[in-house]
Amino acid sequence: MEKSKVYFTNLRATANMNLLQKLEKLVRKAGIEQIDFTGKYTAIKIHFGEPGNLAYLRPNYSKVIADIVKSLGGKVFLTDCNTLYVGRRKDALEHMDAAYENGYNPFTTGCQIIIGDGLKGTDEAYVPVPGGEYVKEAKIGQAIMDADIIISLTHFKGHELTGFGGALKNIGMGCGSRAGKMEMHSDGKPRINKACVGCGACAKICAHSAITITDKKAKIDYAKCVGCGRCIGTCHFNAIGAAWDESNDVLNKKIAEYSLAVLKDRPHFHISLVIDVAPFCDCHAENDLPIIPDIGMFASFDPVALDVACADMANQAPIISGSYLAEQVKKQASKDEQDHFVATHPETNWMSCVDHAEKIGIGTKSYELIEI
Repeated sequence: MEKSKVYFTNLRATANMNLLQKLEKLVRKAGIEQIDFTGKYTAIKIHFGEPGNLAYLRPNYSKVIADIVKSLGGKVFLTDCNTLYVGRRKDALEHMDAAYENGYNPFTTGCQIIIGDGLKGTDEAYVPVPGGEYVKEAKIGQAIMDADIIISLTHFKGHELTGFGGALKNIGMGCGSRAGKMEMHSDGKPRINKACVGCGACAKICAHSAITITDKKAKIDYAKCVGCGRCIGTCHFNAIGAAWDESNDVLNKKIAEYSLAVLKDRPHFHISLVIDVAPFCDCHAENDLPIIPDIGMFASFDPVALDVACADMANQAPIISGSYLAEQVKKQASKDEQDHFVATHPETNWMSCVDHAEKIGIGTKSYELIEI
């Protein structure tokens, strides 16, 4: 397979070329203008950051990309889907409040924000996954599937389940509806925890009569449950959630298959910023000290090559003293320190995602790095 082109620029800036101008130059050199945006709905998939976390991408970067798309005739919006876990982005109202709190709004970004899977995380499209080994039909946020063009704008960082959060994680997990996220993390069925008070809100909203209240506690009949996730969105006590019982390798492969569902049959382009590389996801309401110094900005039509290029350059970087990674390396003195993400989270194997993504035809791990 021919090598994919991955374009890169470092973070040096001058009075004549600041970082936002460098980002614009990067994506134009990488070929974003090859896409016909005229009159096309264009979704920029981004993570708005959980309030309390300060490592998420500044909205200034998304405005650069939105302005480029508008200059090329596109109808652009920023998007993400609701979360599966407890937090400030569990429904569209809180999600948009969180985005605004973190600086994302039409005035700072130059475009509107649309939560991809609707108010309660149940506005979804069922998308066939050709050749899927784990997922036959992905559940993707409807607004994302309604878009004509997909652009991923990713903050590249560590992740406790997948090794790192790159373009494929941003697309695959990020574009899944609540039911889709459950399918990736578990067998797709919710669980009741001890916080349940038996209020009955979940039973009322269940369209399949799968939930009953017994002895002031909700109980799920898994023979009837279809894994839609409505009960998670309606619970006022955060007493319902996913099982989180899928192995990390299978999780990564499901993310790859969900990415295929999102990207197939339409133009797509991908940008990753390897800055503020915290050990954990931006879904945390805090961010730890970065594990490595800032690297730069990357762009490609191939998200697989992009993820591998970002990981390769990150792994060549020195470890920041006092970081979580430095602590992990000290504990695991016999382990290979060259893979910073495996050293940070030894239970993970990020290669399982890119290997599977290459296998199912999303892209190739082989790349040519072109510095701008």
